[in-house]
Amino acid sequence: MKKIYLHPLPVRVWHWINAFSFLLLIVTGLQIRYRDVFKLTSFRTAVDIHNIFGFVLLFNFFIWLIYYLVSGKFNIYIPEFSLRSLIEGSIRQARYYGYGIFVGEENPHHSTPDNKFNPMQQMAYLNIMALFIPIQIATGLLMWDVKGFSQWTNLVGGIKIVDSVHVLLFLFFTSFLFVHIYLATLGHTAFAHIKAMFVGYEEEPEHGHSH
Repeated sequence: MKKIYLHPLPVRVWHWINAFSFLLLIVTGLQIRYRDVFKLTSFRTAVDIHNIFGFVLLFNFFIWLIYYLVSGKFNIYIPEFSLRSLIEGSIRQARYYGYGIFVGEENPHHSTPDNKFNPMQQMAYLNIMALFIPIQIATGLLMWDVKGFSQWTNLVGGIKIVDSVHVLLFLFFTSFLFVHIYLATLGHTAFAHIKAMFVGYEEEPEHGHSH
């Protein structure tokens, strides 16, 4: 079993703060949106927790951005292939997830510190980190202080538009979380990827039968 140092400490700390914040934002968001169905705490408390961890997510995002820009590692999110190679790589990876893994085929992508993500992951994470999370943070801020940011809210079509975008992205992130957790169990053992996000090292079989 060989070990690859995939996740430096700052990335691991950022990841788990992000994960915890997302879970609390999803739970409190559900209570705020569907207050008649979810009654885990008072509405006011749910709003307060949602706002606090919204700001935690905001600061954590900037920590992520600064770390990846300063370290020069941001290119792990950017596909370096031609469009054709990107599409072919994504199809190959999708086929593996949908079929190959069930018949014992080898994962077509082998993670390294400089090539951590397969083409599907690169496209997904680049959109999430560079587009969806900033939009979610921005719409959250606009609703956090409706009066103070009313001028900006009106520029993008009003509070209903802002609210709708925030809710649609909330549904996307909730769905993505389930996919993310499922894919995290597809290492050479069910907890290999998850353990790596705690210890930094990914263990990989020498003769390449990692998922």
